[in-house]
Amino acid sequence: MTETTAVGRGSRVFVDKQSPEAYRALAATAEAVKGVASAAGLDRITVELINLRVSQLNACAYCLSLHTRAALRAGETTQRLGVLAAWRDTELFSPRERAALALAEATTHPADAAAQAAAYTDARSALSDDEISAAIWVAITINAFNRVSVMSKHPVRSSSVVAPQ
Repeated sequence: MTETTAVGRGSRVFVDKQSPEAYRALAATAEAVKGVASAAGLDRITVELINLRVSQLNACAYCLSLHTRAALRAGETTQRLGVLAAWRDTELFSPRERAALALAEATTHPADAAAQAAAYTDARSALSDDEISAAIWVAITINAFNRVSVMSKHPVRSSSVVAPQ
């Protein structure tokens, strides 16, 4: 039997449950990318900022909930999380984080050639080749997970995690 959730007049298939072999392959890719990011020197907070920014762009409530908790556990502040959608309008993010966020946005919207060129220009001055590659792979991977969750309409459940003071 397929696990589904009611949405409007129909129901959604939880594609991760319906096709577990494909989901396991995606999860394995995510583990490999985690290792690549770590080896490249991308810290956990930067990775979670990429995950969150891409999830904002894709309106993936499930991944936003999941990665907000992960960012807080990694030591991210509620102030920076609160302004992440407007990261260009604040000086709260380092040049490295800004370059990674620009690459994440360009990866999420690859048809925007001007944004892609600008992102690479910024990245070249702030990140190594390994960090550029890792940031793009993190963005590619969270984009895939966003599609799984959005198309499956994964529910967001209440969390007991309290933000640090």
